[in-house]
Amino acid sequence: MDIIGIILSAGKASVNVALYTLIPIMVVMLIIMKYLEVRGVLDGIVRLVTPVLRPFGVTGMAVFALIQLNFVSFAAPLASLALMEKRGTSDRHLAATLAMLFAMGQGNVFYPLIPYGLHWGAAIIISIVGGLGAASATYYLFGRRLSATAPEREGNPLEDKAGKGLIAIINGAGSDAIRLALGSVPMLILSLTVVGILKEAGAIEFLTRLLGPVLGYFSISDVYVLPALTKMLAGGTAYYGVVSELIHRGLFSPQQVNASSGFLIQTLDLPGIGIFLGIASRFVRLFRFALPGAIIGILIRSAIHALVF
Repeated sequence: MDIIGIILSAGKASVNVALYTLIPIMVVMLIIMKYLEVRGVLDGIVRLVTPVLRPFGVTGMAVFALIQLNFVSFAAPLASLALMEKRGTSDRHLAATLAMLFAMGQGNVFYPLIPYGLHWGAAIIISIVGGLGAASATYYLFGRRLSATAPEREGNPLEDKAGKGLIAIINGAGSDAIRLALGSVPMLILSLTVVGILKEAGAIEFLTRLLGPVLGYFSISDVYVLPALTKMLAGGTAYYGVVSELIHRGLFSPQQVNASSGFLIQTLDLPGIGIFLGIASRFVRLFRFALPGAIIGILIRSAIHALVF
């Protein structure tokens, strides 16, 4: 097994993904989001939709996290979650928010897949539907015994937004986007290296043969095994790297991208769990209440994607 060759190949693929896909898309989208945020547009959206979404167990700040996750990246809601913890959001609302974020898709995977045939508008709508389903299941069922007192003060979690000019917004958002994109490179290199080693060792082929009869019974192609394994172990960016390579080789079609998006584009993977639960110890305690709700949300999204596409 050529370990050095696998590492170099993983490094090249990771840098290409970060430099030529993630950075351009993240810079443009984050600048747009920051501009709308500074001008108060997002505040208006949050105030408008919060009364509608409150019955789902979602608070105003959680609405902002929803927007950040779907339209920026999986890392964007971290500041909102940290502030919810700081402001004393109730356990019940916090668990519902965690389940919602784990169940939804992230912008840093949605956007790069658009050129490969992803129906972005439908994916976003289905993502929000699944997220609200996860929040509701957690709030009314799995976390119903948790405390619902001491809700946080409503408002935009980013407090220093006044007086920013357009150039400052562009520079600040551009720097944040580049930092987020380049910050994914180490994990991406490591995960693609692990996937490459497993592939060279025959583990992927063995797993595909092992799951073949089960997948065949449900009329599911075994081409999903490698992307699913990569997603669970390494996260959304690594999933995009593997899927883009499969598409270039003609092994993955736009129809399969759309049909599998509900199950394969979400944040309930090992890196996502580690990042979200690392915010505060309370998140670790609430994870067991949020997990079943998140699974329900992902199943809702998977069923809708499978039916529609």
